[in-house]
Amino acid sequence: MKIKINNRETEVHSGETLLEAARREGFDIPSLCYAENAVHRSSCMVCVVRNCADGTMIPACTARPEEGMCIDSESDEVRQTRKLSLELLLSDHRADCEAPCSTVCPYGLDIEQMLTLYDTERHKEAHALIAEVFSLPTPGCDGCKVPCEKVCRRSSVDNPVSIRTIISELAGKYEPLQTEKQIRRTAGEMFNSRLGRFTDAEKERLKETTTTPSGCLHCACEAKDACRLRELATAHGIKNTRYAKDSVTQALLRRKIGKNLWFEEAKCIKCGLCVYNTEDGFTFSGRGYRMRVVLPEESEGNVTEKVTELCPTGALYKKDVKKE
Repeated sequence: MKIKINNRETEVHSGETLLEAARREGFDIPSLCYAENAVHRSSCMVCVVRNCADGTMIPACTARPEEGMCIDSESDEVRQTRKLSLELLLSDHRADCEAPCSTVCPYGLDIEQMLTLYDTERHKEAHALIAEVFSLPTPGCDGCKVPCEKVCRRSSVDNPVSIRTIISELAGKYEPLQTEKQIRRTAGEMFNSRLGRFTDAEKERLKETTTTPSGCLHCACEAKDACRLRELATAHGIKNTRYAKDSVTQALLRRKIGKNLWFEEAKCIKCGLCVYNTEDGFTFSGRGYRMRVVLPEESEGNVTEKVTELCPTGALYKKDVKKE
């Protein structure tokens, strides 16, 4: 069977979808709900292409080629439709890619990572991270106006994390390290999702359940460096979505599954990959806008680490916490 993709005649292999045929020919069609060698259903509509015969937009990840079909996957109209799909997904995505404290640090210190190391008692690693930015034992933030504490998410719950105090504590805890000073922040080049304001119920929950030594909520996403949603939002030039954050799920509600797997529903885009590729594991609940991906407690043991590799966001992830 032969079809045309962007006016190039293409021989389609048996059983291929439009997405698979196009990618084999070198055309870059993005997708979030598709994963190679995994069961999937079209849902995200980020892979849309245009059927030139009637002008309709169709999902390439499930649409099958037909003899003589002419497909457009690169026009401005197609890209704009994909961008709209991404913006709709982001409107229901209550998450910070980067922690606000890290993005505003004038010295480029990854404050959220430093606090993660501090809270897991990996103080030497936290000290080493600080030493990459400051000439220790004197931290350079002593004269800083502390923008990190002003934007701290914890401040909207009760009081901000005492970031400067923790840095000073760690800075004087070990012998100064001889290391080349560097600024590693490149987050400004990437799309940065914001979770929005906490509801009163969320504030009460976070106040009651946050037990970290620093008090940090750890709002940065575990998948911030490998999130396909973030990558595509960046590629499509999205800075801020046209839609306000509006989600039925609670922000920063993390559920531990087994030994080291976690599920954070507020980051879920309902692609269904975890549903279709676990046996008696994740499932859908509800319909329409209120549809959710849920995991019954009795099914937790059926979720393996392998399924986390399918998740296109930071909703389902593996996290190993090691202490000194």
